[in-house]
Amino acid sequence: MKSAEEKKVYMLLKSVIFHYHGLDEDEKVDLERTAEELDARDEHKWALDFIAEDYLTAFERARTYLNNIIGDYPKNKRIDLIHMVWQANNLKGYVTEMEATAMLKLAKDWNVQKEMIELVLK
Repeated sequence: MKSAEEKKVYMLLKSVIFHYHGLDEDEKVDLERTAEELDARDEHKWALDFIAEDYLTAFERARTYLNNIIGDYPKNKRIDLIHMVWQANNLKGYVTEMEATAMLKLAKDWNVQKEMIELVLK
């Protein structure tokens, strides 16, 4: 069972990466399904509102928000979050360069760059 904070982190991370290049229909469905599975409808709405507040700065604002929380997470949990967002992006069969760059920035912030690169090479 995830705490409300963990649900916020999860939904914001997934939402901001999906919105990085413009949200497509499959990603919208995936976000809604994730919110349903995690019982995180409020956190999903919060993440969408966070992004809508200023779409152009959403990634950098989310990065700051996430770094303040995730910096305290154990390394395996930080790796799991990067892995989750990589897998979610791969559902469409590819990851854009912009999405990969965004995930690499987060992996670097969270000191799990090496692990993300290993994941990508698999």
